[in-house]
Amino acid sequence: MPLRVGYLGPRGTFSEQALELGAPDARGVPLATVYDAVMAVQEGRVDRAVVPIENSLEGAVSATLDTLTGPADAVGIVGEAVLPVAHALLARPGVAQDDVRAVTSHPQALAQCAGSLRHRVPDAELVPAASTAEAARRVAASGEPWAAIGPQRAAGIYGLVALAEGIEDEPGNETRFLWLAPQGTEASEPVGRAGAWRTSVAFFGAGDAAPGWLVRCLSELAFRGVNLSRIESRPYRGRLGHYRFFLDMDGRVDDPAVEGAITALHPHCEWVRVLGSYPAAPRG
Repeated sequence: MPLRVGYLGPRGTFSEQALELGAPDARGVPLATVYDAVMAVQEGRVDRAVVPIENSLEGAVSATLDTLTGPADAVGIVGEAVLPVAHALLARPGVAQDDVRAVTSHPQALAQCAGSLRHRVPDAELVPAASTAEAARRVAASGEPWAAIGPQRAAGIYGLVALAEGIEDEPGNETRFLWLAPQGTEASEPVGRAGAWRTSVAFFGAGDAAPGWLVRCLSELAFRGVNLSRIESRPYRGRLGHYRFFLDMDGRVDDPAVEGAITALHPHCEWVRVLGSYPAAPRG
């Protein structure tokens, strides 16, 4: 039986494209939100999920970070993929660019194309949607002169045409996706590719108001020669001025230096969680 893999739907999203590239034989299960995709793993409704975690233009996807460190305590990261992202301005046949009165898409896509939209459709209203494909579906069903931002593949699925392609504000736009599985699922090296590994950790400490607290936490990595490849913070809900921190470090969780750094975080923190240790995707 093929793996059931949840992703941000409906059909035609970049998440679906990442799924197809990573597991072409899997059965995709489209879900309404990133939160739903993560929680489908938590609740056993799918075997895996693929969700966006960061974009090279707009940074972190907060819904993924918040869900992984909130209700999805039985979900772990087992892999990652980096997908080039090219956006198109999509509309129903017969609608010209000058006719467009509103543009809809996922907030990340709207932000990634903000400069281009100011140039192409300066008077158009910007309308958020749950996903790029949901925006395309909405435009296809509407009789209004609307356009959607999304992948070119969505045009074929929903009967739209591309008014313009490659409208992202900067070249080289990429999104990093995470592969999620039930906690305890062992990550494995993709067939035919051996390389670096990455370990993701989240932590929180009430001492974060003290001078140098974060420096002391990060020094546990530096003293052991562990490279920190990414750091993010998110508000610790219900406690204004306090934050959860997210780290990506190079190496496997069972490497002595990585394992020692994580162990050394505990005396500084109230809560430390290893989110996953997995093969690192090649980057441009």
